[in-house]
Amino acid sequence: MPSLPLRLSALFLALGLSACDDAPRFTKAEPGEARSGGAATVRKSDQNAFSLPSANLPPSRRVDFSVGNSFFRSPWVIAPSTTTARDGLGPLFNTNACQNCHIKDGRGHPPTPDAANAVSMLVRLSIPDAPQYAKLIEQVGVVPEPVYGGQFQDMAVPGVAPEGKVRVDYTPVPVRFKDGTEVELRKPALQITQLGYGPMHPDTRFSARVAPPMIGLGLLEAIPEEAILANAAAQAKENNGINGRPNRVWDDAQQKTVMGRFGWKAGQPNLNQQNVHAFSGDMGLTTSLRPFDDCTDAQTTCKQAPNGNSPDGEPEVSDNILRLVLFYSRNLAVPARRGVNDAQVLAGKNLFFQAGCQSCHTPKYTTAANAAEPELANQVIRPYSDLLLHDMGEGLADNRTEFQASGRDWRTPPLWGIGLTQAVSGHTQLLHDGRARNLLEAVLWHGGEAKAAQQQVLSFNAEQRAALLAFLNSL
Repeated sequence: MPSLPLRLSALFLALGLSACDDAPRFTKAEPGEARSGGAATVRKSDQNAFSLPSANLPPSRRVDFSVGNSFFRSPWVIAPSTTTARDGLGPLFNTNACQNCHIKDGRGHPPTPDAANAVSMLVRLSIPDAPQYAKLIEQVGVVPEPVYGGQFQDMAVPGVAPEGKVRVDYTPVPVRFKDGTEVELRKPALQITQLGYGPMHPDTRFSARVAPPMIGLGLLEAIPEEAILANAAAQAKENNGINGRPNRVWDDAQQKTVMGRFGWKAGQPNLNQQNVHAFSGDMGLTTSLRPFDDCTDAQTTCKQAPNGNSPDGEPEVSDNILRLVLFYSRNLAVPARRGVNDAQVLAGKNLFFQAGCQSCHTPKYTTAANAAEPELANQVIRPYSDLLLHDMGEGLADNRTEFQASGRDWRTPPLWGIGLTQAVSGHTQLLHDGRARNLLEAVLWHGGEAKAAQQQVLSFNAEQRAALLAFLNSL
């Protein structure tokens, strides 16, 4: 049998990768490349691949992980209840447990046509910015819809009307490769019906968002801010159409504007605040950081409904529960890559770089020495994201601003673990609203700053496309 370098050379020639290409030439895996999460990486590739603690988390610290896991998975109940540690659900909500959205700690999906509720896809609402809302925009990022607020909730406790129903319809969008192969994408059209509190503002903006995977969040939080800003500066210096920018968002605890890094538009600054806003918006649960139910002034029955706060005023999600869920979400491990030395995977990696995908999907970082958890510090990680906002074109635009993100901007999502989506979540629906039914469709929706990369992929033949997908599925 020919040696690996000879087999790679033959494959590179077959894939049109010549020695004169400007992109890097990968002929073998880089040292440590399989360990996407550094020493925290776990070796698991089945349906539980996203649900394990960091491999370097000692047994003495796994108790908190397990307890946090129980609060993440178990359903919350309506107040008042004898289950006082888990009551207070609603009055308005999207689901009763974190796990219902982040399926097996993985990715959500849009509702099926016969679904009673959207569950693992939520809809953000806002109205256009205006000068009189400047302070609100600084602290909330948007101007919420006056009657329905900033998030549409299609479930409610008894005695309170849900805000309505969500449905997604699709129209076909044909795309043709240079070799004549045609792929049919699907463009979503959001349908909001059965409004429970009257008509919405006529200029309401809608943005559908599926729940993203939970893996590696603590490692992303541990990436030094200066490393993210250095990426933005390097992209600006290149002057090649790639122009990532950090979002600047409100930190509820610090009461000031800081850099955002979590959420589809990098609208949250840290994991704790991300969790707090999910408890509030998704499940209608109060915390010390958001000690109020997600009801607008127009929703009087919502405001009058019983809550699960303790007699001494402790919120429905106590600070201790919040701490445990934060510990759990920080320490969900990234699974190891598969087939890093496979010839087709290496060829696909070269094509990924040849197309320029790494300009936004930054492969590698070293986490900070002062990370929130010692197991996450000083780790060489490979998330394949710059955590910056990029204009992704009109095709993906939701036309809804969020802090400094425009209606065409999206944060580069990390790619680690993406090849295990089917195994973990039971589907391969990708992008912010789940419109892409597989990796190839997700790539073909790229526009705006990523248009040149998309055009490169459209020029790939069948063998090249297979190699690129082999690489992406290895992540």
